[in-house]
Amino acid sequence: MTLRLTYPATAEDYRERARARLPRFLFDYLDGGATDEQTLRANETEWGSIKLRQRVLIDVDQVDTSTTLAGESCAMPAVLAPLGLAGMMARRGEVQAARSAESAGIPFTLSTVGICPVEEVQAAVTRAAWFQLYMIRDRARIKALLTKAWEAGCQTLVFTVDLPQPGMRHRDFRNGLSVTGPRAKALKVVQLLSRPGWLWDVALRGGPLNFGNLSDVVPDAGDLDAFKAWIDAQFDPTVTWADIEWLRRHWKGTLLLKGILDGDDARQAVNVGADGIVVSNHGGRQLDGVASGAGKLPDIVAAVGSETEILVDGGVRSGVDIFRALALGARGVMIGRPWAWALAGAGEAGLNNFLASLQQELRLAMTLTGVTRIVDIGKDQLDRYPEPGKRGEK
Repeated sequence: MTLRLTYPATAEDYRERARARLPRFLFDYLDGGATDEQTLRANETEWGSIKLRQRVLIDVDQVDTSTTLAGESCAMPAVLAPLGLAGMMARRGEVQAARSAESAGIPFTLSTVGICPVEEVQAAVTRAAWFQLYMIRDRARIKALLTKAWEAGCQTLVFTVDLPQPGMRHRDFRNGLSVTGPRAKALKVVQLLSRPGWLWDVALRGGPLNFGNLSDVVPDAGDLDAFKAWIDAQFDPTVTWADIEWLRRHWKGTLLLKGILDGDDARQAVNVGADGIVVSNHGGRQLDGVASGAGKLPDIVAAVGSETEILVDGGVRSGVDIFRALALGARGVMIGRPWAWALAGAGEAGLNNFLASLQQELRLAMTLTGVTRIVDIGKDQLDRYPEPGKRGEK
């Protein structure tokens, strides 16, 4: 694919640049969702069905996009979500993303299965990163990761609860990413050779390409067969709320549970002591056919919004989408694929520009709906407010 000589302006623009620069199996790993990708598509399109209420002739000279998330001051209500293998999307990708997030005044979340270790990320910035964790079978490993993150300076833990097993992702299967054996390896080699720029910049200059926080158990990120075997052996389908209570006892910082999509589960999260939740279907990567984040957010806000901090992810592509999420009751959003598209497609400068664009879009949405503070955004700024259980009705 030949890149057009234009300035990227939207998440979709950066997506196309990432597609042209990444080996296909890496682009599809980042871009794809579970099975037929119905939920993946709904995540994005259903934000667009939420209409804003434009107001005029209001003094909006001093619009302020700043807020607090998990007790931290943020320039806007957004967090860079955790992304596995992000350090393979760009050279030392997690470090670049953390620097960009710090420059934008928002948190960055490091994935357990990122390429750069938490110590490397924290050495590159002054702002404490958030750390994302899965519950794996080896509880001693969990304790070690908690200690590692805390000693590096992380104070907010994002615990992913919707991954007892990896979802079925047909794109990964087609590309040989979720298949083992010589044929799968050959397929990936062909795709790698088609992207010499990536090979030079990321594979050769961006090493070591290992799972930094798990390098003693899965040393080589390039050995995707070994990674898949470790995932299959360690992801734990027996995890229950009792394990979250155990986690709460062992983590002394802020605890957010990511992957809540049901009001009863949200209530239970509050009961076990979580400090906040992320309404999420894992970017449409787990169970296809479940509701979008936009669709479930009003129900969960109605259930626990007065008792805990609620973030939402899935399909957020613009500052207007951030505004929509806040109007539905979220405190903030997590943004996943778009930050990796921007980084892969245009480097750290591209990500800086994308985040600046998000903030400006949010500022403009506030201006034209007549609000000057994040705390004032609510259902009064919606032309049509989806009541719990009655989404889409006036």
